[in-house]
Amino acid sequence: MKKLMLTVLVIVFIFGVSTAKKDKIPLIGSQAPSFTAQSTNGEVTFPDSYGKSWKILFSHPQDFTPVCSSELLELAYMQDEFKSLGVEIAVISTDNLSQHYMWKAHLEELDYKNRGVQKIDFPLFEDKDAVASKKYGMLHEPVSTSKDVRGVFIIDSENIVRSINFYPMQVGRNMQEIVRIVEALQKTDSEQVLTPANWEKGDDVLMPYYPYTKSELAANPDLKNDYYNVGNRLFFKIADKE
Repeated sequence: MKKLMLTVLVIVFIFGVSTAKKDKIPLIGSQAPSFTAQSTNGEVTFPDSYGKSWKILFSHPQDFTPVCSSELLELAYMQDEFKSLGVEIAVISTDNLSQHYMWKAHLEELDYKNRGVQKIDFPLFEDKDAVASKKYGMLHEPVSTSKDVRGVFIIDSENIVRSINFYPMQVGRNMQEIVRIVEALQKTDSEQVLTPANWEKGDDVLMPYYPYTKSELAANPDLKNDYYNVGNRLFFKIADKE
């Protein structure tokens, strides 16, 4: 009897660990989980189908809900802005594909904020069995076991997770902030710098180390056109002015 109880406990423990791993949110710096799903753009394997582009995966609670609709209309309006950054957009929810098609068709008829109708070029993934939602930790059980919270996963050209944000179901996402994060990540990657609080494209950036001492700065006036020091470890590089 003791042997049987021990076996049962081991099985329960293994199952629990396995489930916890499956539902774990992928960490920043980890490989983005891959999944293949039907979408409004056909079958897609995410993130692999997008090659060396950056990718953003947006999760939604439910089609046709007011907040979700406003977000998709904003994304549709900003498609070219994301494309200019080399970013591909994908949207996912646990609704089925036929529901996605109806929602997309409805949204493409709306004139939101007097911008005219917008075509939705990015795919809406079906995830009715919550396979991808579990891989990305989008089902937050205190809120719902069947509907995704509002997740944003920014993934780079090497399919590495670079940023993760979650929003409550009742609160719409700030799409300009998501653009800002991508711009900041691409800036820090290309120039090996840091971005300070509230950084916007075109602002000065922080250096991760002191390239010059105060005495070197004082002795070389030309350096002051490129760098300045505010305080301990706050060494800035002046942004190039176009």
